[in-house]
Amino acid sequence: MVRLLRERPFYGHFILNLRRELRPLDGKAAGVTVRDGIPILAVDPGYFEALQPAQQRALLEHLVKHLLHLHPLRRKGRNRHDWDICCDLAINPGITDLPDDALFPKNYDAPDGQAAEEYYERLVPPFDTGNLDGSGYGDADRSERVAAGDGKGTESATTLDSHELWSEADSTPLLLAEETVRAITRDSLRGSDGETPAELRTVVEALLRPPLIPWRQILRQFIATAGRTGRKSSWMREHRRFEHTTPGVRKRRRLNLLVGIDVSDSTNSADLREAFAGELLRIAAGRDASVTVLYANSRIQRITTFNSAPGVVECYDGGGFTDLRPVFDYAKTMHPLPAAVIYLTDGIGPAPETMEFPTLWVLTAAGEKPAPWGVELRMEI
Repeated sequence: MVRLLRERPFYGHFILNLRRELRPLDGKAAGVTVRDGIPILAVDPGYFEALQPAQQRALLEHLVKHLLHLHPLRRKGRNRHDWDICCDLAINPGITDLPDDALFPKNYDAPDGQAAEEYYERLVPPFDTGNLDGSGYGDADRSERVAAGDGKGTESATTLDSHELWSEADSTPLLLAEETVRAITRDSLRGSDGETPAELRTVVEALLRPPLIPWRQILRQFIATAGRTGRKSSWMREHRRFEHTTPGVRKRRRLNLLVGIDVSDSTNSADLREAFAGELLRIAAGRDASVTVLYANSRIQRITTFNSAPGVVECYDGGGFTDLRPVFDYAKTMHPLPAAVIYLTDGIGPAPETMEFPTLWVLTAAGEKPAPWGVELRMEI
C-alpha cells in the first residue's frame, strides 16, 4: 500500500478506503467484495507474502478494477465460474507484472478492451446452462470452446483472485454499491490531487457523472441492507435436526437504526429536514423498526425515539457549530447496538477516525464528506 501511495496514488487511496480483513481464501492471495454496502478487501497473508513486490502491486490494482467495474454485483443469472473468468479478461490487459497464471483475452483468441458481458457472450455457449454454480459445461464439443493460443478453456481456468467472496455481494443492491464505490472514487481523486490513471479514466468519468438516482431510493436501499437478524420459534418450519418434535427457527429482520440530525445553521432548511423525516417515517412504517433520532450540533441537544407505529419527527432548531463525534459516541452506548447510523449534515466538523457501524452521510448540496468511511448521499430538494 505504501508503494501504491507513492507510485500509483489513486490505487493506494482507493485501497485505504476499503475495510481490510485477514482470512483464508482457498489458495488465493486476496479478494474483494461488497458486504452489506461495505467494500471489503480480504487478504491471506501467507499467499500474499509469497508474491514478488511487483506482483503484489499488480494484484491490488486488479482488485481495485473489479470494484470500479462492480463485477461482484453483475454476475446474477450467469454461470458463476465463466462470469468470473470473463471479469478477469476484461481488466487484466494494461496491468503489468501480473502473476504467471493471470488470464488474458489472447488465451481465448479474443480482442482486448471488451467488457465482461461481451467476453461472456463470446465464450459461453448460448444454450441451457443448468446449475449456475457449476464450472463448465461437460466434455461435449470442448474443442469448439477452447480458443487458439495456449489452449486454455473456461472450464479449467481459474481466476487470479478469490471470487468466492463475491457471493457476499448479494446482500447489497447494485445501486447502493455503485454509490459506495462512487464515494470512494471521489476520495481517491482528492487524495491523489485529481490524478486519474490513464487506464481508468473512462470508467472513473462514467462513475462520477451525476447519478439519475433519486435520493430516496438510495436511502431505502441502505436501510434495506441494515436491520438486525433475530430468531423466533415456528411450527410452520421443520427443525433441521429434530423434525417436528420441536419447533423450527425462522429468521426475523428488525430495523434498529440511529439517526443523527445536524441542527447547526448549515442545515437549517425546513424543506430539507421535513423531506428527510418524512421518508424515514415511511420506511419505518413498513418494518419492525426502532429508530432513535439525535438532534445535535457540538453536543446532543435532544433524543427522541419512534417505531413502526405512526408518529411524527419533531423539528428542533439548535444553531451553533458542528461536532459529529457525539452521535457516534452515543451509538456505542446503545443496547442493542444500532444496525446502522444515518447522519443528515453538511459534514463540516470533526468526525471519528474510524467507525464500525455502517454509516450513511446524507449531505446537503454544498456539503463535504467528513470522513473516508461511510456511504455518501447528496440530498437535493
